[in-house]
Amino acid sequence: MAFIETVYGNLQGLKSSQLKQLQRLYHQRLPGDRITTSEFAQRLAAISTEIAQPVCAYINRRGQVLRVGVGNPRQTQIPPAELPRYGAERLCGIRCVATQLKQDPPGESALTAMAMQRLDALVTFTLTGGGFERRGGGATGYIKGGYLAHLVPHPEANWTVSPVLSLDEIAEQDLNELVEGLEAEFRREYTAQQVDRDHDQVLVVGLMTDNRSQQAFRDGLAELGRLVETAGGEVLQTLKQKRPRPHPQTVVGEGKVQEIALTAQTIGASLVVFDRDLSPTQVRNLEALIGVRVVDRTEVILDIFAQRAQSGAGKLQVELAQLEYRLPRLSGRGQAMSRLGGGIGTRGPGETKLETERRSIQRRITRLQQEVTQLQAHRARMRQRRQHEEVPSIAVVGYTNAGKSTLLNALTNAEVYTADQLFATLDPTTRRLKVIDSESHESTSLLLTDTVGFIHELPPSLVDAFRATLEEVTEADALLHVVDLSHPAWQNQIRSVMKILSEMPIAPGPVLLVFNKIDQVDGENLSLAQEEFPQAAFISASDRLGLETLRQRLCQLVRYAGVVR
Repeated sequence: MAFIETVYGNLQGLKSSQLKQLQRLYHQRLPGDRITTSEFAQRLAAISTEIAQPVCAYINRRGQVLRVGVGNPRQTQIPPAELPRYGAERLCGIRCVATQLKQDPPGESALTAMAMQRLDALVTFTLTGGGFERRGGGATGYIKGGYLAHLVPHPEANWTVSPVLSLDEIAEQDLNELVEGLEAEFRREYTAQQVDRDHDQVLVVGLMTDNRSQQAFRDGLAELGRLVETAGGEVLQTLKQKRPRPHPQTVVGEGKVQEIALTAQTIGASLVVFDRDLSPTQVRNLEALIGVRVVDRTEVILDIFAQRAQSGAGKLQVELAQLEYRLPRLSGRGQAMSRLGGGIGTRGPGETKLETERRSIQRRITRLQQEVTQLQAHRARMRQRRQHEEVPSIAVVGYTNAGKSTLLNALTNAEVYTADQLFATLDPTTRRLKVIDSESHESTSLLLTDTVGFIHELPPSLVDAFRATLEEVTEADALLHVVDLSHPAWQNQIRSVMKILSEMPIAPGPVLLVFNKIDQVDGENLSLAQEEFPQAAFISASDRLGLETLRQRLCQLVRYAGVVR
């Protein structure tokens, strides 16, 4: 098998004769059962001494040199996309033999590069600074000593580095015995980790920028963890970085990308989730550097919506949101996305596969938007019928998981699905509620509509796709804004919901604030809310506390809304 004799890394200032020496390393063949030979190591060290730069050679288990680079293991490493995909229980089948100008053991950067590539081993040779000197006795050659490093499958350490060894000691190391022993340990560790792992193992990454407060950042990360769990994933670890602004190419800095890649590999993560929206370029760059699938917060929310949608209308709106999110993220995927069509009428410039897919998605979006428009018209007719009956309507709104569906069930004995999850219900449910007015003792009928939960920075594609559902909010006579008082960020959640309501095309009617889950809060929080919002109602929907008072407040709300009309 012939390899292209490309020399990687920093080639600036090298003479053509030196480049040829580096290229000739590709012609070397090493024994399969030895990490290196004295002859190969001395040749590598001779070139490194001449050019006064570190040199790395990457060799497969058949003893073939796959890659030669000028620079340290971090600068010359093999990109994840070009590495064999063996999984967490195997090494990649490639070892690196390197030289270094310093006399110290290999540094964190080189060892991290070894771990990210899952190399069989990393050997770093320190140099004497001269060549073979036979005058006066022994021939030391170009190599002073070396270090042997390799990965270990232990949670407290990623790798191990030997004390300084002679060239002969390293050349006598049995590579097969080392690799077989390591892979047997990795398999045992991998099998133990895989027990009960039938869902995504997630590494969450948060970026703290100058325009976010410490509290908002913490709340956002906690919420993202809940979103991941709701989507069916398991958060194994969370990494954070503080930067003035996101890096345009990779969101986080280069060092943090390395840390993410190493952590994902160490803990066995199958997915990396960022706490902000990512551009298509950022996703592509991150996946290439980390070697694991990367998604952003919006994609997690869309996945939850796709799982939760039950009715035809809900599925329709979710598909529209997903396609609108996906369209701008289509990008060339090498040759697969740039083939021209075949047959009569397709010759010439033609149309790339990327353009074909983009047009296909655009057609589907147009059709779905028409169906959503029809859905809006259908809902409008339903509302007109209700209005014709002159039954006041109240839309129940609030942050996701505030307890809206539980409250609807408690008030009307409905059987709406409830769970301690984000976005447990997507489809709006309308139920009739009869209330006896304590003042007039007259019976009043109301229509309560449970709506989709709101969330901080609700993705624009969702707002657009769910416009038919959100119209239930703008067309209602009044709103019941349910707040989870037990949530540490309840004040921010109120602000998030009010912000979304203020951006509605039609201003909603009067709002009654209802604090839910008062059975789970301390007296201090309760007093703070009562002081800040004296007109609000305080209830526990699950324990049916304060519901009669709430019914009376609903009567007052309807009367007030009627006066406004």
